[in-house]
Amino acid sequence: MTTYIFFDDALRMLVNAFLISAVMLIAASGIGLAVIETMEKTGVRQTSPKQFR
Repeated sequence: MTTYIFFDDALRMLVNAFLISAVMLIAASGIGLAVIETMEKTGVRQTSPKQFR
């Protein structure tokens, strides 16, 4: 019994994976930018111990 995936199905899976990863990357970058913008608006800065040396 040979199990194989047709080329069309494999190509569709790869395209879907690419599109999903692109959407997730855009969403993650949007969330990251929102967090950075919120931190800049509030003016909260965490000081690093290296700054006091």
